[in-house]
Amino acid sequence: MLLKDKVIVISGVGPGLGQTLAKLAASEGAKVVLGARNQAFLDRVRESIEAMGGEVVALSTDVTSTKQCKALVSAGVEAFGRINGLVNSAYAHGDWAAADASDPDKMGEVINVICQGALRMAQACAPHMQAAGGGSIVNVSTMSTVKPFSGETMYAAGKGALNALTRHMANDFGKHAIRVNALRMGWIGGAPVYGFIDAQVEAGADRDTVVRSITDRIPLGIIPPEADCAKAVLAFLSDYSAVITGTSVDVNGGEYMAP
Repeated sequence: MLLKDKVIVISGVGPGLGQTLAKLAASEGAKVVLGARNQAFLDRVRESIEAMGGEVVALSTDVTSTKQCKALVSAGVEAFGRINGLVNSAYAHGDWAAADASDPDKMGEVINVICQGALRMAQACAPHMQAAGGGSIVNVSTMSTVKPFSGETMYAAGKGALNALTRHMANDFGKHAIRVNALRMGWIGGAPVYGFIDAQVEAGADRDTVVRSITDRIPLGIIPPEADCAKAVLAFLSDYSAVITGTSVDVNGGEYMAP
């Protein structure tokens, strides 16, 4: 198993990539520590993982609170004795507006969740990773930081800050054998994207036309399945990426190819 006996903390466990990450990590042998603001949703994910024989802790966590970040990590250590990995996937989008129409005064709220929240979680986990002999942090980012998509101004700004933070974390945490990488996701074939497609269809668009408008830009010709995107994250949590740190890797079916 790819993550056998590793203890992995995942923030932002929601109805999209987060819950898929949690379930796949558990299926690969990890003990998972799950945080999100919605305890009821977390409980459903926890029950699903327990039903498949996995070990899990799930605690309502707002990553804008240092106290709550530390409480989540402490709950994981109390249950499993250590921390080996962290996935920062807490989500805040801000308004769906072009840059010339976005409200700058609201951008800080997005950055507080995406970037500052990631650092809070990393700082909470790092001492326990160090005690375990090292670890891996994966920051979930977006293709919008390198390929602008109108309406994602605030979201891309928050993730762009996270990309920069990733490199500084990799530089500064490396002495503790903690590696840090970012994965820039594109379109992800899961509930949020399919909800977007459904909304377009309900507004009168043809479903196949909407789907092709997405897949025609992607060399692989598909909307990357959520599970496959999650597997890329798991690879960077595993020992197969033991000497990879400070990178931003594109997970988007080839829609954006970094030079």
